[in-house]
Amino acid sequence: MRMRRPRRIFAQVLTAQVVITTGVMVLATGLFLAPLGAELDDQAMRRALSIAQTTAADPDLARELVATGPDPRGPVQADAERIRTATRALYIVVMDTRGVRWSHPNPAEIGRHVSTDPSRPLAGREVRQIDTGTLGRSARAKVPLRDGRGRIVGAVSVGIAYDSVRGRLLGSIPGLLRYAGAALAVGVLATLAVSRSLRRRTHGVAFADISALLEEREAMLHGIREGVVACDRYGRIRLVNDEAARLLGLDAATAAGRTPDEVLESGRTADVLSGRVSGADLLAVSGGRVLVANRVPTRDGGAVVTLRDRTELELLGRELDSTQGLLDALRAQDHEHANQLHTLRGLLELGRYEKAVAFVAEVAGAHRASAEEIAERVHDPLLSALLVGKAAIAAERGVALRVSAATLLPDAVVDPRDLVTVLGNLLDNALDAVAAHRRAGPAGPFAEPSTGPFADQGTGPGAEPGTGPDTGPRTEPFVEVELRAEGSTAVLRVADTGPGVPPALRERIFAEGWSTKAAASAHRGRGIGLALVRRLAERYGGRARVTARAGGGAVFTVVLPEALARDGTAHGPGAAATADARLTAAGEPR
Repeated sequence: MRMRRPRRIFAQVLTAQVVITTGVMVLATGLFLAPLGAELDDQAMRRALSIAQTTAADPDLARELVATGPDPRGPVQADAERIRTATRALYIVVMDTRGVRWSHPNPAEIGRHVSTDPSRPLAGREVRQIDTGTLGRSARAKVPLRDGRGRIVGAVSVGIAYDSVRGRLLGSIPGLLRYAGAALAVGVLATLAVSRSLRRRTHGVAFADISALLEEREAMLHGIREGVVACDRYGRIRLVNDEAARLLGLDAATAAGRTPDEVLESGRTADVLSGRVSGADLLAVSGGRVLVANRVPTRDGGAVVTLRDRTELELLGRELDSTQGLLDALRAQDHEHANQLHTLRGLLELGRYEKAVAFVAEVAGAHRASAEEIAERVHDPLLSALLVGKAAIAAERGVALRVSAATLLPDAVVDPRDLVTVLGNLLDNALDAVAAHRRAGPAGPFAEPSTGPFADQGTGPGAEPGTGPDTGPRTEPFVEVELRAEGSTAVLRVADTGPGVPPALRERIFAEGWSTKAAASAHRGRGIGLALVRRLAERYGGRARVTARAGGGAVFTVVLPEALARDGTAHGPGAAATADARLTAAGEPR
């Protein structure tokens, strides 16, 4: 049966680590046994040398060797056997200068020539070696035998049985294997624990699948049209996909390892990514884009933030709201025209023809005069068309839309769409505030007591003077628009007779997602318009602020430097400084 290779990381890592641990233990044991065998051989040869030196140091042995002949019962054989028995050596051989044995454990070998070369000890040198003789393989030593006058009269050869050396080596193996087995068991248990932890972390995925999952993850993250930003437990960015880099204007390479506060401007987007703001489908504005952010915590303490671009949807929603407002205005005008036609028909039936002609001229002249007045003061067609449309919507809602006498904007706007966005959002908010205040009366969301700083008959701190002739008690709700050019700077100001904005909220109302209004229609949320206004103003290097209006209400002022072409402006080059002076005089801090 063919063995199947384990597929899971747990089994693969466990098998690999067990094999590696076993191999390391076998290698370590082998590396330990090799020097151990050499050490035992050296010890045996040293022991043999010591016995040979001790035997050769006996002066009687040299005299007996010279005085007698090789005899199995002679004194040399007796002394050699006595020493061999006492030292448990394999043999002790005493030879003369011819290499003839005078002693041997086997008496039959006495008188015969030794089986190995005796020239070196007979020449006066000591010899240690592992060799094979008539008694088998042994660790042996040979030393010269000298008489009383120092002359070499023979040699002594001592052998230690090599089987005893090998036996000592083999005897040490069981103990060594026990230690190795214990170490291997500990290693296997540690490997098992590591593998189980790895299995929990990898959810039992196979090695081959990890590469595929990584490739799929990279393709998915960088291919989807939704921004993804992953942060670790310390709040540092560890992943930014291509769409998130585009939406946030980041460089994915330089953003990694840094916190959102370090790579993004302070605001709601950085707060959402850092986790300081929580919730679902949070609205944020980044670089003029409307984003919907969701932050999901991960089990390791980090978080993943998804970003969806809702800029086009927001614009479509606002266009839909504008279209709906125009439809309502047209419906109201339809009723108004029907009443006018009924009046005209009655005049005709009564024969009052001159009255009928005058009535038609008056009605047509009023509408034409209003449109012509706007076109004369605002030369850009998009802005003038916006004001005409908003005037119809304001009339249908019972609010008068006034154009300030100071309004004069030449047809020199660099990007009319940005000014349309700013002015449209300001007008929408002003009309909503005035209409809601008109319905709610003094109990509106920002209503102040009649003796407070926003009372109709007083001018509170930071009030905007000169925004309209109405400084006494309000008789008609209105929104007043002022557009003017000061050098290459466009100044937009929208005043209303709504409830006004308390000083404590004058910065918060420009934050993304902040609104006092009820939830908007299904296609978009609240709290985006004023945030877009401020972002556009900051992109131009200008600012957007809100102050109190004399007589009650609010004044929104937006300054957009370089929004007008320099060669098309109606004012001189010092107009920008004049604009700053006017804003300072009007209560706008520099």
